[in-house]
Amino acid sequence: MRLKSIGAALSLACLCAASASAETVVPLTFADRLAQAGSPLTVRPEGFSGPGAAILSDAVDASRYVLIGESHFSREIPAFTTNVCRLMAPGGLTAMAVETGPEAATAVDARMRAPDREQQIADFMTTYPDAMAFLNSRAEGQTVAECAAVAGPDFTLWGLDQEFLGVSGYLFDQMLASAPGPLARAQIEALAKQERTAVQAALASGSPMDLFLLKVSDATLDPAGKAIDQDGGDRAKALFAALRETRAIYQASQSGRGDPNGRRARLMKRTLAVHFDEVPQARVLMKFGAYHLYKGYNPLGQRDVGNFVAELADGEGVKALNMIVVGAKGREAGYNGVGRPMKVYDFDATTGKDSDWRKDVMLARPSGMAPGDWMLVDLRRLRSKDMEDVTPEWSELIRGYDLAVVAPELSPSTKLGPPDAP
Repeated sequence: MRLKSIGAALSLACLCAASASAETVVPLTFADRLAQAGSPLTVRPEGFSGPGAAILSDAVDASRYVLIGESHFSREIPAFTTNVCRLMAPGGLTAMAVETGPEAATAVDARMRAPDREQQIADFMTTYPDAMAFLNSRAEGQTVAECAAVAGPDFTLWGLDQEFLGVSGYLFDQMLASAPGPLARAQIEALAKQERTAVQAALASGSPMDLFLLKVSDATLDPAGKAIDQDGGDRAKALFAALRETRAIYQASQSGRGDPNGRRARLMKRTLAVHFDEVPQARVLMKFGAYHLYKGYNPLGQRDVGNFVAELADGEGVKALNMIVVGAKGREAGYNGVGRPMKVYDFDATTGKDSDWRKDVMLARPSGMAPGDWMLVDLRRLRSKDMEDVTPEWSELIRGYDLAVVAPELSPSTKLGPPDAP
């Protein structure tokens, strides 16, 4: 009996001690967890270094699809992307998919290895003002050229988006070069003449509303469509369909009707699916605005191309890496009108009413961290069943991306072409 009493007393003592210990454990705050998930990352022209470099390298190496959701028109994010190309190239890099129309991307693809690449793109933009988005950036063009150099001769550029506002003239010239029949040729030439007049008006005003794509009526396009269907040939038909789809997306965006974001996302998925059918084992780097590359529903309520690729990777039994790459503050550039230099503006996501999750990341930087180092947050470490202490913004980000990379400061890129030529 005495032994039983001693045993019971010991068990009770152990239980009490365990209970006392449990009571003293304080759950980590989200700020603590964020600090644990963060690592400094040094980004230099020669590559990545620092504690975050190994995390990034391992994640890239393990992935067939690497997706970079960005803020546009900086110098630093294209340089970051170039280093990701260098990580991917030894394991094979088939293509880079970008937020540009297929025809515009093809035009850049044909010039990206030329020694006078920048001059060729500048000449193209002079001939066809506002014919492409983003790839007319000097920094973006450099990244594409460097990715092509490290990936090898089979590397190609895939444009998935609708074409840009000023593309009509280029599309008409491509239609005419495809040797359409006489009925289609007459209609295309008539449209091309109207387009040239519209471009001159848009260059004078700076307003995209004066461009042919936004000004032309269905009554003008319909007869041309019928003629092209009759004797235009497959190439002219495809180009005319691209023009009409681009126009429909911009019209829906202007009017606020017709789900332009959803229509655009569905177009990009269809275009990407065609590429994957043609190259089933493709290993692809994707670079789009951040909203496009979320897994699940993005902040606009769309299941965009980032979710499409993540689901595709799951079905194939391979990995996709979705990462968001942005700046904490600095200067960014944006569209400023037809044939106009980029608009440059200051931003700061760490202070005031415009602050967001990037403020938390900057506060989580380790003491002694070099001011120019970037911060990599492994969002996978922040996923758990219990996310009650996480704000809705952070919850959306953690579930939508695998890695978040924040540069301390961004600077604006410039356009290729006369307005920004040095």
